[in-house]
Amino acid sequence: MKILTVIGARPQFIKAAVVSRAFAIHRSEVREILVHTGQHYDTNMSDVFFEELSISHPDYNLGIGGGSHAQNTGRMLEKLEALMVTEKPALVLVYGDTDSTLAGALAAAKLHIPVAHVEAGLRSYNRRMPEEINRILTDHVSTFLFVPSKAALRNLLNEGIPKEKIHVVGDVMCDAARYFEECARKPDWFDALDIEIGEFVLCTIHRAENTNDSQNIKDIFEGLVGSCMPVILPLHPRTRIVLQAMGIPLPTGIRVVDPVGYLEMTWLEMNCRIIATDSGGIQKEAYFHNKMCVTLREETEWTELVDNGFNIVAGTNSYKITEALTQKNLMVNSETSLYGQADAATKIAALIVENYM
Repeated sequence: MKILTVIGARPQFIKAAVVSRAFAIHRSEVREILVHTGQHYDTNMSDVFFEELSISHPDYNLGIGGGSHAQNTGRMLEKLEALMVTEKPALVLVYGDTDSTLAGALAAAKLHIPVAHVEAGLRSYNRRMPEEINRILTDHVSTFLFVPSKAALRNLLNEGIPKEKIHVVGDVMCDAARYFEECARKPDWFDALDIEIGEFVLCTIHRAENTNDSQNIKDIFEGLVGSCMPVILPLHPRTRIVLQAMGIPLPTGIRVVDPVGYLEMTWLEMNCRIIATDSGGIQKEAYFHNKMCVTLREETEWTELVDNGFNIVAGTNSYKITEALTQKNLMVNSETSLYGQADAATKIAALIVENYM
């Protein structure tokens, strides 16, 4: 059986790494074709992930990126449709909630090719987020919905999706965290920062509603500085240029570094004191590495983390950010297994093979 896997963003590279490894166990029955849309297209933000995670380089790279959501999705749809007509896969596999995810799902559905959605059922209930639209539409055209949690299952059932399409398998990011944490790598620049291990805030900011809003950024920085802990902030050079153009200085105590690879990010997550982020994936990674997370958004799709006290949604309110970062109890015990037993990829591969052989 031929499976065409569509990826385009860094978190999807990580997820694909563990699922492709699980498919390899069934290599006599499964041939996977990996398609990179090019959504994340520069070397430091894309190629490094394939290299350090030992992912096979894509069979196809569509080279699409840098446009608006509509431009990207439209161009991807056109190229993916042509590719699917040529390759004739039995199944199209998509991950998460990016423009690449939606384009892959729509192109397949229009050609009557079954779609499998890994990380299905997430809902932030904020439809101003492009990711929310992408994940809802993808779920409703998918044949196989592989969900990471019971909360995700409830969301799909509440939307009327037939139960027989839904499979609770756990989270493939949990698989990745457990597999790669043994080879986590300390960044070469860390010692030069003169920061004590276990006594810094790890922060990531990338969402447009934050990086393009000068007041939001100022408030986030004020909240971070209020913690009186050093902050490490991996920041894309383009975002740094935007901040400079808006006249926003970087406060003392915030160490801005270039983006890091997955293995370096894993080391930082394992060795920080607490994490502050507007990323969905890093909220979970904080939990996997037993760290509290402060979410720099007004809502989260990972509601079970909030419900269990592992995640505080502070938004961009500087007082709330500081209060969350300086709380006394920062201990997290991820043995509660909210996202399975690090065997999600194995379950996904087995279910797909079982349904097609």
